[in-house]
Order: sequence, then structure tokens, then C-alpha cells
Amino acid sequence: MNQNRIRVPDLRERKRRGEKIVMLTAYDATMARLLDGAGVDVLLVGDSVGVVVLGYEHTLPVTLDDILHHTRAVARGAGRALVVADMPFMTYQVSIEEAVRNAGRLLQAGAAAVKVEGGGAIAGTVRRMAELGIPVMGHLGLQPQSVHQVGGYRRQASRPEDVDALIEDARALERAGVFAIVLEAIPAEAARRVTAAVAVPTIGIGAGPDCDGQVLVSHDMLGLFDGHIPSFVKQYAHLGDEVGRAARAFVNDVKAGHFPEVPSPVEPRR
Repeated sequence: MNQNRIRVPDLRERKRRGEKIVMLTAYDATMARLLDGAGVDVLLVGDSVGVVVLGYEHTLPVTLDDILHHTRAVARGAGRALVVADMPFMTYQVSIEEAVRNAGRLLQAGAAAVKVEGGGAIAGTVRRMAELGIPVMGHLGLQPQSVHQVGGYRRQASRPEDVDALIEDARALERAGVFAIVLEAIPAEAARRVTAAVAVPTIGIGAGPDCDGQVLVSHDMLGLFDGHIPSFVKQYAHLGDEVGRAARAFVNDVKAGHFPEVPSPVEPRR
């Protein structure tokens, strides 16, 4: 067992010490090894896999089997980072018993924790999972699994009363036993208030600089996804362009007969 592996309690300690938490998505063993080696603290097997890998328009079609498959791969590639698996749409909303069963399968696949979307309405489910030893990360603000209900990928908590409700949801999740909360697409001031209101760390995505950590979808951050990129994303590379360049070079070499190269004949010794 890796003695340096990041554990769930380490994240709360990071918040206490004022140390930022870094989280990125990962969907396969190779990317998990690369991100882990770069020092990423948390690898999220996000249901964003449905959009950036599987080609869906949104995350709703992603199944438990999809996340199980990718979680196994990421767990094999991760050494130090904490692996968190998203619970897909309708895998934790039907009943507490079903949520516990599905979360248990994700832990058996190699995840160290699961992530669920929602506030006070799912607190009972979170509480039961936590009681049974299943670490749970919450997710508030923009909740992609509720994209139809909220009318698209829109910024949340823009009114004072919305911020008050967000803080109460965060506190409800904390009381239920979450170890961290993702805050997505909310004003920076709202995220600052939520972060100050709870003892568990907050991890922001499009939520300003005052969260206890930050997360991005790796394909967005690396410039690998050719679809819509949210305005809050900083692209640290444009690997999609590099992949296209390399593939075109290979195509040209094959068509021109330059690949594979014919080895030069070995001249006999004289």
C-alpha cells in the first residue's frame, strides 16, 4: 500500500492549514498516471466522460457500468491521488438502499469515495452512506444532472436568497457527513460565503478563487475537447492541435510510402 496516498481526512487537514486542493478528471489508466505524477491530489472519474469521451450531448445517458469501467482503469493508474467516482443520474435518487448498493460497487471497483449532486434533499442518502463507511463528496451550484430542470448550463446562486439557500444546503450536506463539496458555476462571493460557512473543504469550478481547491475537466484544460469550452476554463495546452498534426503527418507518410522506412542494407565487414 502506498503510504503517501492521499486519504479523505487529508483534505480537511488541507483546509485547516490553508493549502489548496487540486482536482482533475481522469477516465483511463494512462491519464491517471500522468496526472498523478504531476502532483494532482484528487482524480475524479466524472460523468463528464459522457460528453468528452463517449460523445453524448450531456451527462444523463452515462450509466453505472460506464463509471465502473472507467473507475477500474483510473484506479489502476493512480498511485498517490484520491480517486473519486461520480454516481450517475438515477443511481442514488430512487432509494437509499439502491444508492448504498451502487456506491459500494464503485468502491469495489477501486474508488476511494463517491460524488453526488444535490443539497438537503439527498442529505438522508448521504448520511446513510457515511454511516456505512462510504466517503461522499457533495456537489452544489450548477448540477449537470439537473440540466433540463434548470434550463441549461446556467450560472447559479445569482440572487441573495439563492446564496442563503446554497449555504443551508452546504451545511445540510456537512451535517450528513460529506468530506468535501464541489461548487460549480456560482459567483465568487457566493462561493466565498459557502467556504466560510462549512468546515469541510470546497472545490470550485467556475466559482472564483476563494474555494479551498479547484477542479477542471482535464480534456478542457489540456485542449483535447473540440466542443464548447466554458469561459472559466484556462487551457494550459492545445493537445488537440498536436494530435491532429501528428495524425496528418502519419497519413502523409503512409500515403507517400515513407512509413515504415525500409532499413538500409547492412554492408559486410571487410
